[in-house]
Amino acid sequence: MKELLTYIAKNLVDSPDDVTVTERENGDTTVFELRVAPDDMGKVIGRHGKIAKEIRVLMRSVAQRQQKHVSVDIMDENE
Repeated sequence: MKELLTYIAKNLVDSPDDVTVTERENGDTTVFELRVAPDDMGKVIGRHGKIAKEIRVLMRSVAQRQQKHVSVDIMDENE
């Protein structure tokens, strides 16, 4: 699933080389931390957060098929 999130993000941004996805466990949930270049944050979040919401829906749908729980955090470079 990490590869799917990386693929989606790299195809949304202008600087695909700056995309990083970190995977960590938080209880029974896998948390994916997505980081992109500061100039690309708007492309990943979208107007009113629509793109970010759809990314999360897609990732949850894939996880549900695998009977897992996931969360996607879009991180600022300062975090």
